[in-house]
Amino acid sequence: MDRAVAPVVSTILLVAIAVILAATVSVFVFDFGEEVEETAPVVGQSSGEFSAQSGNDGRIVTINHVAGDDIPVKEMEVAVAATCSGRTQRGRLVNLPLESNKIEQSNVDGADIFDNRYDTGYSWDLGALKSESFTAGEKIEFRIPDGECGLTRGDTVTVRVIHVPTNAVVIEQELTAQ
Repeated sequence: MDRAVAPVVSTILLVAIAVILAATVSVFVFDFGEEVEETAPVVGQSSGEFSAQSGNDGRIVTINHVAGDDIPVKEMEVAVAATCSGRTQRGRLVNLPLESNKIEQSNVDGADIFDNRYDTGYSWDLGALKSESFTAGEKIEFRIPDGECGLTRGDTVTVRVIHVPTNAVVIEQELTAQ
């Protein structure tokens, strides 16, 4: 019986070595553990405002980054869904930061519900859409003119700030017209 122990032990050792080798090879072949996915910035607190523009048609949307991580503007998009008189229009601000002081056609994907005029006759500040980073204390602001989307009392606008590399929504605000 003492002689039978050696073949059993050697068989168990061979199987253990084969399992360890297979696990090691699979790590290299399938790239397990090679890369950890990038994590999205965390915005701990945000706020939004949806206000009528005095003396002009349209509404101004303001999204405030109150607390949390900085978001590189070149890594973000702003998705907007506006319910205008019962129908929803979806537009997205892309290719950020803006090259000029206005929203160009190259910055819009989907429905163009954004006002591309920006001069002394209009009082809104594009905010972080023109800068390198969207940090705590800063805002994003844009105007939705009545000609593009006739917003009335009770209509809603949902704004999502998306971190593109991770496809994560870092800010979401649903605003209702008063």
